[in-house]
Amino acid sequence: MIFGDIISLISIVENSVLTKILVTLLVIAGALFYIRKPSATREKETAAQLGQRMIMRYVLFGLVSVSLLASAGYWYWSWQDGAKIVEVTIVSPIAESSAVYQVYKRDIKADEITTVDGINIRLSNQERVIIASVPIR
Repeated sequence: MIFGDIISLISIVENSVLTKILVTLLVIAGALFYIRKPSATREKETAAQLGQRMIMRYVLFGLVSVSLLASAGYWYWSWQDGAKIVEVTIVSPIAESSAVYQVYKRDIKADEITTVDGINIRLSNQERVIIASVPIR
């Protein structure tokens, strides 16, 4: 009976945003349940056990710090790389013509580019796109 209720609840919750919110709330509730769980009474810790626990805490803090620093570095590199201006040459085989545009790297998509001037250009499957870096002047 409970399994059927869960299946019907899952079929009701088909919207991905609502599903993400529910999963997040479930994880938070589980974490609160785990934190509030009364711990068994401990025996008095020895100095060696206390030292090991402190070292483990520092190691975990260091890993979290390195992870956050690496994430921030990757985010900055991605932002900086997307802010580079490149020259995009669009070659049309039908009209036998080509046009060159300056575009931010982050504004290049599979079927559309947005120039530095804000012009949106839709690309067809037949056009050839050549991307080259802009020489520093």
